[in-house]
Parts: sequence; structure tokens; C-alpha cells
Amino acid sequence: MKHAPADYATKVPEVTLIFWIIKIAATTLGETGGDTVTMTMNWGYLAGTILFFAVLVALVIFQIIAKKFHPILYWATIVASTTFGTTMADFADRSLGIGYTGGSSLLLVLLMATLGLWYWSLGSISVATVNTPKVEAFYWAAITFSQTLGTALGDWMADSTGLGYEGGALVFLAAIAVVAALYYWTNVSHVLLFWAAFILTRPLGATVGDFLDKPLSHGGLALSRPLASAVLAAFIVGGVLLLPQRAGRHPGHPRTVS
Repeated sequence: MKHAPADYATKVPEVTLIFWIIKIAATTLGETGGDTVTMTMNWGYLAGTILFFAVLVALVIFQIIAKKFHPILYWATIVASTTFGTTMADFADRSLGIGYTGGSSLLLVLLMATLGLWYWSLGSISVATVNTPKVEAFYWAAITFSQTLGTALGDWMADSTGLGYEGGALVFLAAIAVVAALYYWTNVSHVLLFWAAFILTRPLGATVGDFLDKPLSHGGLALSRPLASAVLAAFIVGGVLLLPQRAGRHPGHPRTVS
């Protein structure tokens, strides 16, 4: 008899091209959806933040108590995290007066602290190990901080540097291309590159979302926020239902084989 590692399914999807396509669409929806509630519906940043935080907490709880990977539940939680990230970053930057630079710096520290504590506690920050409540708690905390950081970075790039939404989107797209090149042609840790890509796709979605719904005078296309959100939501639902997704896998406890 000998022992070989068993493969246990995680509760997050396998990281493929489909994952990144849906993720970018979800981050763009987070921007247009958040703006729909806080601006178009005039809820304001504080009320919008409270609303989406409550939705996010509820979905994270459902995600943690679920016994296996559910694509609809997972992506609904991602959308909730990115929408909360939009309203939270806007509330901190604009209502509290922290500013884009201060907000981005604070969120970067919180994200690094979360990932550091995760690594110190469990020895890995790989998404391939997300299958216990403790790991999921770290995972969703890191996801939420990264989504909020991405929003602040997107706004900072578009507004503070003078590049505008199109220029900001191109900068983040170029950065993602660099991460992809490092993934395929270097030995840089794939775990670190995943988190870099996850963070960078958020400001890409934020700048694209702002480009779609901001006024022409601010460099946007002035499209209807609710309409843009509905189209993005339909695209995500269609992608989740029609494109194959499966849970990622990771080596688990040894099993006995002959």
C-alpha cells in the first residue's frame, strides 16, 4: 500500500480565461451598479455602502455554509463585493474627505495586512486552498479589500493624473498584460501574480464603468447607468450559465491506494 495526495474541490472556480472575462464584467457592473444606487437613485454614498455591505455579508455567509462550489452564488458574492467596494471607496474619498491618494494607501495597507495574516496563519494565500470556513473568511476579506482598493485606484488614475477614463483603462490593461507575460514566461509565483491580476482587473472595470456612465463633460459616454448595469448583469448571468465552470482543486490529506 502507498499514500498519494487526494484532490479536494475548493469552493471557488478554477482560474481560467472564462474566470477573468466574467470577473472584469463583474467589476464593471460593480461600478455602474454602485453609481446607479448612490447617484441615479440618490441614495448617497453612506446609504449605498450600508445596503451593499448587508448584501455582501449575507452572501458571504451563504458561501461559507455551502457544501460545494455554486457558480451563481460565487459570482453573486463577487458582484456584491465589487459594488460594496465602489460605494465604500466613493464614501471614503468624497464624503469623508480622505482623497484618492489617502484612500488608496489605506486600502493597500489593509489588503497587505489581510494577506499577511492569512499567510502567517495558514502558510499559504493560494485560492486553491479555499475550502474551509477559516480560509474562506480570509479569502473574502482579501477580495473585498482588493475590490475597494481597485475602485480607489481607478478613480485616482482617471481624475488625479489627468489621463481620463480611457487613458486609465489603457494603463491598467497594459499592467494586466505585463502580469500575464510574467505568468507565462517567468518563474514569478503564480499565487502573487493571481492577486496582482485580481487587484488590477478591479480598477480596469472601474474606469470602463465610469467611461460608460459618466457625463460627456467628464470624458464619459453618458450612458444610462441602470441600462448599462442591466446589460452587464445579463452578460454575467449568461456567461455563468453557458460557459463551463468547475471548482478548482488542491491536494488534500493523503489517501490509501493500492
